[in-house]
Amino acid sequence: AALRRGAMAAEGPRSLSALSAVAVSRSMGALERDVWALPGHLLRGLLPLLTVFRLERAEGAARRAGLSTQPIWRKLWDDVMKTRPPNSENITCWRKKFLETFFSNVLHGVLDVSSDWRLNDCHFSPLLHSSPHVSQLTLCNMLQGAVELTAEHNQKVLENLAVSLRILKFQHLLSSDQSIRRSLVLLLHRLIHHGSVSQVSMYSWPVPDTVLLVLILSMSAGFWRSGNALMYHSSPCGLCREEDKAQSQESAQGRAERGHCSERDWSDGENQKGSPRAPEADVEVNGCRADTCLNSVASGPRSPLQNQACEEVSSKVACDHTCIQGRSSHCISDQLSCHPVLRKTRRRLKSALGKKRRCLRRSRGLYADPEDLYDFVFTVAREDTSGSLDKNSATEGENPENWTSSSPGSPCAGHAGCKKRGPAGIFSLKAAHRFRSVSTLELFSIPLTGETCRTLSNLLSSWVSLENLVLSYNGLGANIFCILSGLRALSRHSDCHLHVVRVSDVFSHMPCMELVRCILSAFPQLRTLSVSFDLKNQLEGNRPEGNPSCREAEIPESCLEQLEIRFPREPLHTMFLLPVLKASKSLQQLSLDSATLPGSQELGLLLEALKECNPNLKKLSFHDMNLAEHQKEVLLLLQDPVLQEITFSFCRLFESSTTEFLSEIINTVKRNSSLKSLKLPGNRLGNHRLVALADIFCEDSSSSLCQLDVSSNCIKPDGLLEFTKKLEGHIQQRGGQIQFTHLCLFQNWLDQDAETAQEALRRLKAVCSVVNDSWDSSQAFADYISVM
Repeated sequence: AALRRGAMAAEGPRSLSALSAVAVSRSMGALERDVWALPGHLLRGLLPLLTVFRLERAEGAARRAGLSTQPIWRKLWDDVMKTRPPNSENITCWRKKFLETFFSNVLHGVLDVSSDWRLNDCHFSPLLHSSPHVSQLTLCNMLQGAVELTAEHNQKVLENLAVSLRILKFQHLLSSDQSIRRSLVLLLHRLIHHGSVSQVSMYSWPVPDTVLLVLILSMSAGFWRSGNALMYHSSPCGLCREEDKAQSQESAQGRAERGHCSERDWSDGENQKGSPRAPEADVEVNGCRADTCLNSVASGPRSPLQNQACEEVSSKVACDHTCIQGRSSHCISDQLSCHPVLRKTRRRLKSALGKKRRCLRRSRGLYADPEDLYDFVFTVAREDTSGSLDKNSATEGENPENWTSSSPGSPCAGHAGCKKRGPAGIFSLKAAHRFRSVSTLELFSIPLTGETCRTLSNLLSSWVSLENLVLSYNGLGANIFCILSGLRALSRHSDCHLHVVRVSDVFSHMPCMELVRCILSAFPQLRTLSVSFDLKNQLEGNRPEGNPSCREAEIPESCLEQLEIRFPREPLHTMFLLPVLKASKSLQQLSLDSATLPGSQELGLLLEALKECNPNLKKLSFHDMNLAEHQKEVLLLLQDPVLQEITFSFCRLFESSTTEFLSEIINTVKRNSSLKSLKLPGNRLGNHRLVALADIFCEDSSSSLCQLDVSSNCIKPDGLLEFTKKLEGHIQQRGGQIQFTHLCLFQNWLDQDAETAQEALRRLKAVCSVVNDSWDSSQAFADYISVM
């Protein structure tokens, strides 16, 4: 209160209306209902005096009065957060931005609510009242945030997050103990399996805890043991209990219907004189069968690793009433003895006949301690020593041998990444139920071992809800084939939704074009594919030279719309790219980065291939490729009647060119009415070339150019001002009619004369939207010398 009075006193004398507003703001507890009915001109003076708690509640009243609270929330951000948020120009709701960041800062202990009187309200629970506005949350380090959110006093907070949260991020994680992992399990189960989280992203984990990593991956994919094993303050998950109850009722109804139909075929003696415990035995066997087959708690397809076991159980374990009444144990034993997949569950099924309650509990796993997370993650070695997992994998096409047989000459042949089944680290899908899963998975700078990749491959093989997969700097190496194996199995599901795959790393395990062809061969349904590598393999002698038969193999017709390839200084051979282009008739965007052109004709061959194979191509981008000697091809691209966006980024366009080449570029763009965006960053335009580019918008131009990017082009303030004046003259000649809307000026030398730069920017902003930064041009001294 003292801070509040001090802040108000510092503002000087107030009017009677302002003093009344202050008095009302102090008594909002009693006057709130009447205050919301006040006219707009009175509310306008009151809103800035409210605490966060009251301001959030005033949103509806302000909207009805035609008032916006956005300026107040923006001022709150400046006063409390004291930082400028990234991309602040794109923030549409400062209320949400403030409360979401406020929630995160309070959760991680970096913000003291007593530091500002607007945050200090006895009715305001920081986490509870801000949680409905949180759509993105990051958990860091030792996962203290997970422990806090799953505490008993934050139960309502967790319920709010289950509705509002869409993106869950993990960053800089450290190893954690069992109690913290249990809190994480509960959090993921509530937010993913019974919540609305659709994206899980993990960042910067140089030495990942394998148990923790596999735990997050598996629960993101929707796999976990029955929710009854997830104890929330000594009670099973209530949502799982409700679903189990509903499913049990449906199962009982189904069994009753099947039993009614079967009664017609039984003898009268068996039908009338059966043991009174027969119905219970029937329930018990079916209960155990449901547990063994891992019927999902939520609707959704079974995992491929469950199908074989479930089919065998369904066909052999479903004993009729005669078996159950007269020889239940013997019947089940005989049936299971014929099936090694189920041999290990025989003892459990037999004991279940006399233990109804324990049998009906779906929370039982296939191991002794249902609370042992480590056992859940690493049990395949104990469960599948008979090799049943490999059989199941082969059945679903996960085994690369099957891949090789279906795609002769595939580079996967001969790599052990997919074939090897290590003794640990393979996720046990057969020990889990299937819940709701996320649609986007992103892994940035997290090394993935062979075991982890096999786990991820198993998860991917049935992750039908997955739409976006991003694997960035994970050190995959040969394990990329294990990932491809899972994707190939996933592609066979008719309800698969995966459309975007992005793979990037430091070192490439194989030539980029062969990897692109492998991925498209495994998953032709992709809409977006991005493959990016910084360097060739560190050990050049161990670098595979590729598989010639893979280059010659036909790629099935794909749905690809966007293709991005970053070559680690590899030569771009059109003959290797051509099959991809032919198979991608729907391609609309193509980006080629850091490739070398092995011959003077190579770029021309590429343009011919694009014209022939991809008539719908709208965006074409070249980055860090030397096009100084390919002026003819550059002009052909600029006059293409279909392309709407062309990017030549750091392509050294004018390194050895004459003034005639620049004039030809300008005249070509002036005649092209289809080109909407031209991006020329990093081509050393300098002042005089920038000024010349203004002629694109002259009076006799038919250009429809809307966006121009001249970032990193050694442009100085006086050159920018001259360009602005020339552009203003052309606009005046055209009667103010011009389609130019965006100019990008990042990393130019505008700091060398701040006054001139400000004048140029001011005049430019009256014409179009300008994006620039406060870059230190002293960093570019060497480039400046070269362009002089």
